Amino acid sequence: MKTKSFKILGLMSGTSLDGLDMALCEFQDTASGYIFKILETTTVDYSRDMRNMLKNIIQAPATELLAAHQSYGLWLGEQALNFLHSKGLECDLIASHGHTVHHRPELGYTFQLGAGAAIANRSKIKVVCDFRTTDVSLGGQGAPLVPIGDLLLFPEYTHCLNLGGISNISEKTQQGIKAYDVGIANILLNHLSRQVGFEYDKGGQLAASGQFNASLFHALNALEYHHLDPPKSLGVEFFNLNVLPILEQSKLSTVDSLHTVAHHIAYQIKRALKGCTPEKNKILISGGGAKNDFLMNLIANYCQDRVSVVVPPSQLIDHKEALVFAFMGYLHMQEKPNCLKSVTGASADSIGGFIFKPGGL
Repeated sequence: MKTKSFKILGLMSGTSLDGLDMALCEFQDTASGYIFKILETTTVDYSRDMRNMLKNIIQAPATELLAAHQSYGLWLGEQALNFLHSKGLECDLIASHGHTVHHRPELGYTFQLGAGAAIANRSKIKVVCDFRTTDVSLGGQGAPLVPIGDLLLFPEYTHCLNLGGISNISEKTQQGIKAYDVGIANILLNHLSRQVGFEYDKGGQLAASGQFNASLFHALNALEYHHLDPPKSLGVEFFNLNVLPILEQSKLSTVDSLHTVAHHIAYQIKRALKGCTPEKNKILISGGGAKNDFLMNLIANYCQDRVSVVVPPSQLIDHKEALVFAFMGYLHMQEKPNCLKSVTGASADSIGGFIFKPGGL
């Protein structure tokens, strides 16, 4: 039996600072599972000022952070409204991930920029946001969250890998789905690319021109995080405190660093697939890193004896996370869990997110 369908606009801003991804999606619960359609998508590139603000706000005092929380929320509401109006579309709900600024679950907190009340009042549409804090309050990592979509929207894959600012992987087992952040990905690749005047390494061409450096490769792989058991998750703090010092000490050229970092990313993904065989395991890869041909070739080579690699159409590569946050909003509307303790290590599954309704209606 089919239930009523709902149209939900998912908003996603990742740690790689590429821009705001928006996906208007339609969801319905059926006897055979959830079905979805991606109706329209777009990405709003960040201006240089916006990118610098999002990059540096982690260092800001509380008053400046709270002001940015409101102003960025108003901006998100404006972008959502412009997108819907430009296409002559409507939605039942906006589901916003926000932009992660502080993520320290081991200290009991996580913070996503973009006030839900500001989004709702600017767009005049009901909003659900702040998906991570309930899980963290239950002792969980508050991340990764996308595996709920991997489990319920993509049942044909044993694994799903997102190559965003941080790479994260999900695995379906007989005990349920497990997932965790594998390591730093596009945050580091884009940081290096900007050193030579590019926002990102298109197709991995710069990395492909470099040479492998064993010292940097082993230093990155030796980081304690890579030897911890899941559940575990990463934030920008890990990049600033642990990865950047290694990079700066290596004193390599940018292209050699890019080349070696790509090997490091692929190697850590191989480690995450321990015990798998390509006959029984199929992995769906999405996120901006899926368009880095050099990195994808490395992943295919490193993992060829472990999984069968599937790269989806461009729309899903670019907007899978926005799709899943829209789906998390849908589950919230249905009062069904959208954060899984098997993924985050929390004491219980939970319904993540808080509702904000526009005033004056």
